[in-house]
Amino acid sequence: MAIPNGSGGYQVGDGNLAEVNMSVQATPVAKTAAAVLTAAELTNGIVTYSGAVANITLPTVALTEALVSSAKVNSSFDFSIINIGGTNTATVVAGTGWTLVGVVTVLALVSSTWRAVKTGDGAWSAYRLA
Repeated sequence: MAIPNGSGGYQVGDGNLAEVNMSVQATPVAKTAAAVLTAAELTNGIVTYSGAVANITLPTVALTEALVSSAKVNSSFDFSIINIGGTNTATVVAGTGWTLVGVVTVLALVSSTWRAVKTGDGAWSAYRLA
């Protein structure tokens, strides 16, 4: 079935408000120490962390754009970093070409949701949503 479109936007599904919108989620990426994420790990959508105080660094924009080569300015995807460790903080760090907006620390037993937005050629911003 083709996705209906018009001047007002796009509709996914047949419009049944009680219908669950489903997608596919690969097994979450698990990190237990400081790490530089690959573009594939970032676009997986869920990264769990349990370990000592450490940095979780986003991949370079060049690597991200090589994986999501069809992205245009204002294209976006969401990802979450979930700190399942009981006591230590993880800090999200920008890889080359990224700008981080919002609180970058992920406290123990806290989830953070981010929206990655292509802002220009070789430039992305990650906005912490929650």
